[in-house]
Amino acid sequence: MSQVNTIRNPLDRFILSVAGRFGSKSKEVERFLKFAIVGMMGAVVDVGTLVVLQATILPPRTNTSVIIATTIAFLAAVTHNFLWNRFWTYPDSRSRSVRRQMVQFTIVSISGWIIRTLWITLAYQPLGDLFFPVVLPLIHLFRPEYIPSATAISKLGTIAAQLIGIAVIVNWNFLANRFWTYNDVAGSDNAKNTPVA
Repeated sequence: MSQVNTIRNPLDRFILSVAGRFGSKSKEVERFLKFAIVGMMGAVVDVGTLVVLQATILPPRTNTSVIIATTIAFLAAVTHNFLWNRFWTYPDSRSRSVRRQMVQFTIVSISGWIIRTLWITLAYQPLGDLFFPVVLPLIHLFRPEYIPSATAISKLGTIAAQLIGIAVIVNWNFLANRFWTYNDVAGSDNAKNTPVA
């Protein structure tokens, strides 16, 4: 078997020590922890991209601008997450070509994106209206004269809806990718041992 390309991370030692406490389940715990860390980094990419887009070229003035901004943020996070999961979380998953796994990963991600986008589109305005009165007293501590605009309320609502969406979709993504995209790794009932370069 050829050497697989993998990414080394400063967290590897900690992850292995935690996962090692789970005996025969240690490899799955290791994968879950890595997937969760990749997901957290992806959430930073996702939300960070959204914040930058809404602060610059795509302010949330319409449903269309919210959909475009959240979609661009989503695509940045999917690319990030696929690369990290392919080379760090599942470096032993090589019975399929990188193209096939990218297609499968993208299908899973698009399914999650559709659900998340519908959620965000329906929820961003009500969540902004709900949370802004809670945040406004904090803002007034630093800017007593601040009067919120509709755009500011929509920005807060979009970020709140996106964070809730990320929390739900990460579970879908882990399960679907573990049992479909990366089902060829050791420990799976469908494990295959033929590596693909």
